[in-house]
Amino acid sequence: MIPFRLAPLALAASLAAFAPLRADQPEKDASRLGEITQTVARMLESAHFSRQRLNNEVEPGVTQARKALDRYLELLDYNRLFFTQADIDEFTSKHGEWIHEDILAGNLKPAFEIYDRFISRVEARVAWIGERLEGNFSFEGERTAQINRDKLPWPASEAEADTMWSDRLEAELLQAIIADQAVEETAAKQHDEADTKEAETKESAKVPASPPKRTPVETVSKRYERLLKTLQEENREDQATTFLSALAQSYDPHSEYMSQRALDNFNIQMGLSLVGIGAVLRSDDGYAKIVELVPGGPADRGGKLKVNDRIAAVAQDDEEFEDVVDMKLDRVVERIRGKKGTTVRLQVLPATSPDPSKLEVIVIVRDEVQLKDQQAKAQVIDTMGPDGADTRIGWITLPSFYANMNQRGKPERSTTKDVSALLKRLKKENIEGLIIDLRRDSGGSLDEAIRLTGLFITKGPVVQAKDTDGNINSMADSDPGVLWDGPLIVLMNRLSASASEIFAAALQDYGRGIVVGDEQSFGKGTVQTLIDVQRFMPFFAQAREAGAVKLTIQKFYRIKGGSTQLRGVASDLVLPSLTDQADVGEGSLKNPLGYDEVPARLFTPAGNVAALVPRLRTASAARVAANPEFDYVRQDYDRLVTRIEENAVSLNKKTRLAEIEEEKARREARLAERKQRGTPGLMAREVTLDTVESPELQKVSLDKPPKQSYTEPEKGEDPSAPDEEEPFVDPVRDESLLIMQDYIKMLGPEPVTARAATQDAATP
Repeated sequence: MIPFRLAPLALAASLAAFAPLRADQPEKDASRLGEITQTVARMLESAHFSRQRLNNEVEPGVTQARKALDRYLELLDYNRLFFTQADIDEFTSKHGEWIHEDILAGNLKPAFEIYDRFISRVEARVAWIGERLEGNFSFEGERTAQINRDKLPWPASEAEADTMWSDRLEAELLQAIIADQAVEETAAKQHDEADTKEAETKESAKVPASPPKRTPVETVSKRYERLLKTLQEENREDQATTFLSALAQSYDPHSEYMSQRALDNFNIQMGLSLVGIGAVLRSDDGYAKIVELVPGGPADRGGKLKVNDRIAAVAQDDEEFEDVVDMKLDRVVERIRGKKGTTVRLQVLPATSPDPSKLEVIVIVRDEVQLKDQQAKAQVIDTMGPDGADTRIGWITLPSFYANMNQRGKPERSTTKDVSALLKRLKKENIEGLIIDLRRDSGGSLDEAIRLTGLFITKGPVVQAKDTDGNINSMADSDPGVLWDGPLIVLMNRLSASASEIFAAALQDYGRGIVVGDEQSFGKGTVQTLIDVQRFMPFFAQAREAGAVKLTIQKFYRIKGGSTQLRGVASDLVLPSLTDQADVGEGSLKNPLGYDEVPARLFTPAGNVAALVPRLRTASAARVAANPEFDYVRQDYDRLVTRIEENAVSLNKKTRLAEIEEEKARREARLAERKQRGTPGLMAREVTLDTVESPELQKVSLDKPPKQSYTEPEKGEDPSAPDEEEPFVDPVRDESLLIMQDYIKMLGPEPVTARAATQDAATP
């Protein structure tokens, strides 16, 4: 038995220091908040794409307003830990039928009553946690704890809640113990190495003093003390903002209410978005979740931090980690930001880890994100086929669909203009095929998606959009010039969204290019606009600063009529990938709009590459089946899916440590196998917008990883040699190059290089 004790005095002081706001306390701005609520509700009813009235039944027995109530409960108790089913039944019975009338009347009393109940439940649970942590934990036996409870019922009783919390607390404590031991072992190893170096050099070698460490019990207890403190610091305006956010999100996941303070912070963050680590965060189940990596930023260049990773703790340089679970998002952002050149360490739960409870430490040096790092770039890649013949392939990486519309003092910069310049240089290099990499491209400018499509087709419709009135507008490319009519592959995954999907869908519908990647793209087929709430309030309203609503106002449709919403763009050739899972994409979000269709547009196909797909798919499938790297992906994917389905973590310390050692051994075995096989030895010549006119292009190795960030070493590893020395492996890239080789051969003996070199095409 391993005893853990915690003096309850600190916890009791924390509970006494912050008295929660009660619903019957006088509120100076109650009228202002009510007016904002009424206005936001009217805006949603009249301007949202769905045009749903709050009292409309959107599901059997469920009105739009009832969905807002349910979403509010989810935002408060996202993992269904604090409320019991009796609480939920009481709320729905008391407010469910009439909540639409309260909202339209600007009455926030139901929201405040629910919030006060939530705080009282958290107070009681945090006190219970303090007492429970005074007990003993054996970390033995075969018991497990549930990881995610967002799809499970609320506890049926207090007794059931206590049992659930006992397991959960033991799991969190065990995780803290394992993480603490790993840190101590690394520090001890570094200390021993410093002593050895001092003995060898006979010089003074001072080992930096370690910062004071929290015990595992303190780590867990502080987490819940901070959660309670954060909740108790929320005023009525904060609580109203949460309820209005729930109201907006009940319509669809991309609609949102931002208070004036949140809107001001958003504008500030937009101005500072190019300084720091270059990551966009969103609060998700108590964690700061990575929703986007700024192209060219330190995190993006490093390659370790991934979209959908969740941040559990943050540390500055060599200081102690600070747990940020359940911390307000703006405070997490403050801790991650910092001066250029300083170091931040993040403890993350990797989205693609087979063990969803395993923490990984990522070290990133803060830097300024250069705009040129976010721009399109290209490579000329010579690949050797089975027959020994070389094939020259152009590769364009497109991080986003961007546009800079002649801002004062800056030259015009746009996706289409940049890709045109790169593609002209690739043609001079006599490429035979072109691959456009849109993996992780979350979209951007609709106009640029249309214009970029025009580089590969003569002219015609590219995308359709339907507004709230049902009006359908077709947007077309009107330039008859074609810059590239040779073999074309668009590479996508489930993180490719919005404008990326419009571009890929159009090329697929025109028969102009082949889509390769995950089974489908993200599936975001909607358009949002940001509207100032004050503009729609009565002239006599008290609210001078009322925030803004981000509203979904349109849906996108392909020229063949189908929406990109939910279904995204289906790949012609599917390759194994860890991102290709149902939990990634529009369908995994709350309250997504549905798929539908509109009439198809008339257009002239630009090719018939679909006829080649069956043969390409057969050849690719044979290679994928024999490729050990794809075998690794399949193994990791199966383990990940199993873990998600099991939704449980062992409470046995020996079992957990054995799982960690097993994962480490698997990684080391793969590294040894890769070294034995050797790398493909792929070389490329890089083309950037700065070098597009250079007579000589710089050679780069495609087998070397980036070095801007690294993963902290585990026990037994050399901390001075992080895993950035491991070969960079991208089996999807390598297989895409082979697919392109097959593609070119299937088109026949006519050399594409001759056609590309002599073509004189107009550019937009």
